Amino acid sequence: MNDRPTETLAGFAAQLRYESIPAPVLRRCEDLFLDWLGSALAGKGAGPVEAIARVAKLMGPPEGRSEILISRRRSTPLFAAMVNAAASHFAEQDDVHNGSVFHPAAVVFPPALAVAQALGRSGRELLAASVVGYEVGIRVGEFLGRSHYRTFHTTGTAGTVAAAAAAGHLLRLPPERMLHAFGSAGTQAAGLWEFLRDAADSKQLHTAHAAASGLMSAYLADEGLTGARRILEGPQGLAAGMSTDADPDRLVDRLGERWALAETSFKFHASCRHTHPAADALQQVMHAHDLRAGQIRRITAHVHQGAIDVLGPVVDPQTVHHAKFSMGTVLGLIACRGAAGLGEFQGGYLDADVVDLRERVAMKLDAEVDAAYPNRWIGKVTVETDDGRMLCGRVDEPKGDPGNTLSRAEIEAKALCLAAFSNAASAEEMGTLFARVWALSQARAIGPLLAVDT
Repeated sequence: MNDRPTETLAGFAAQLRYESIPAPVLRRCEDLFLDWLGSALAGKGAGPVEAIARVAKLMGPPEGRSEILISRRRSTPLFAAMVNAAASHFAEQDDVHNGSVFHPAAVVFPPALAVAQALGRSGRELLAASVVGYEVGIRVGEFLGRSHYRTFHTTGTAGTVAAAAAAGHLLRLPPERMLHAFGSAGTQAAGLWEFLRDAADSKQLHTAHAAASGLMSAYLADEGLTGARRILEGPQGLAAGMSTDADPDRLVDRLGERWALAETSFKFHASCRHTHPAADALQQVMHAHDLRAGQIRRITAHVHQGAIDVLGPVVDPQTVHHAKFSMGTVLGLIACRGAAGLGEFQGGYLDADVVDLRERVAMKLDAEVDAAYPNRWIGKVTVETDDGRMLCGRVDEPKGDPGNTLSRAEIEAKALCLAAFSNAASAEEMGTLFARVWALSQARAIGPLLAVDT
């Protein structure tokens, strides 16, 4: 039993070096970085993202060294991290770690890139800091447990500490100051699921706030500002206020031996991750039985309680983004359009046939699926056809999971699609970006990733 796990975790975050990270983990980090860039570019033009970008422009300086990807403006690390974090959490295609139910990329890479660009850090330093952010954020999410996720958006809460870890590593904070950065980040951690009931724009605010607050906490620690030393496990710390099943041992689980970053999954469908297992299982049924949407009477998705908690309130989607949290809409698109990608949502979530099928989809708590969650996200559906057949589909590893992952070619194709969707970058520019990412470990200093628009 470690009686000071926050302190141990902060020491790990401060002292980890590139040379100590296994090569496969570093290569996976490059994969996740490119995947994140695609999602960040896809946020260009989205209402809540552009609102946050306008506020950043109003409040921030007209120039700087840190890059705002959707506009190619330069700003301070604080405002660049804020906008990039908001942008990368809009298309619902940013990565997810199953066990912590946490989206690391949207809150780790924005502050890491912004600080690395501002300070001229090397590609190796950027990669090491990003690994630190993933390892810290995932463990904080696992520590907070399932009870936390019922009310709190873990990416906003654990993500604030993850952002502080990544930024603090690039600032080269010693362990003591990294601990203070954690304390300041933890006291600002926030994010509530209530926004889904109103189709509100809070999800992008959660990542923007987490990235900016974590980054600011690291810079403040560098200036000597102190924070609570036991902000995570203390009697009035994060777990005390936000969890009933917190496990402090998860904070220091095999640090330096188990690489949680490598467990992170890519998102294949452009929707909430809780819909993906059932979507894959339905695709399996449709293909195996050559089924058409018009032959389906009803669909039952057998799910874990977390899916019911998050998706259950969304019964009448009001926006494209809201529809991505509707199990009925996602399965309706899979059945009627064959996919639930950006294009299918943008053009068809309110189509009559999709809405008709949406109303015939139900979620049912499944004991096996719930027991496996969150470490495994099993997909199970039962499809009842008009001619009375009961067809069952099952997927044990949804597309994008480590055991069913995306190749680099698939990651590039996904990023191209995301950038093209928002017209944020040309195919030629994306090709140049791919080369830069795959050669990140050789970069002596991180500069702008995209050319400034003229």
